[in-house]
Amino acid sequence: MKARRIVIKEEYCIGCRLCEVYCITQHSPSMDIIKTYKGKFPTPVSGIYFEEKGNTSFAVQCRHCDEAPCLENCLTGAMYRDKETGRVLHNKEKCVGCWMCVMVCPLGVIKIDYKEKKVVSKCDLCIDREFPSCVEHCPNEAIEIVDEKGEKIEKKG
Repeated sequence: MKARRIVIKEEYCIGCRLCEVYCITQHSPSMDIIKTYKGKFPTPVSGIYFEEKGNTSFAVQCRHCDEAPCLENCLTGAMYRDKETGRVLHNKEKCVGCWMCVMVCPLGVIKIDYKEKKVVSKCDLCIDREFPSCVEHCPNEAIEIVDEKGEKIEKKG
């Protein structure tokens, strides 16, 4: 299992929210920033919560916990751990909208779709990419990805 975690360095965050923009773009049908925000498709929900108070700001995402309360409390198996990568993922089709995962998440980063009464979004560490989009596009490197030892993973190439 390749345990990866997002780490936030709030002292470097400038509150630009590019992490949210690129998260939404990465999870859009077009994966193009202009088409995502000006397109005809509904804009996806970001897998990031952005916290801001005074001059302090930072992004908060799923930490893909080793002992994940959302997994342990999901009644249907909609929350599951990918065996290959160790990521905690969500299968919207299996979700029945009990929101146990939302209630037990220690970071409060699982978002609800009130219209469909299901979980709508949580960070998947950009499962379709080798490197998370929020990490790649953070201009101040306030968002990093680390391995199981806590060492920063650098983007290759």
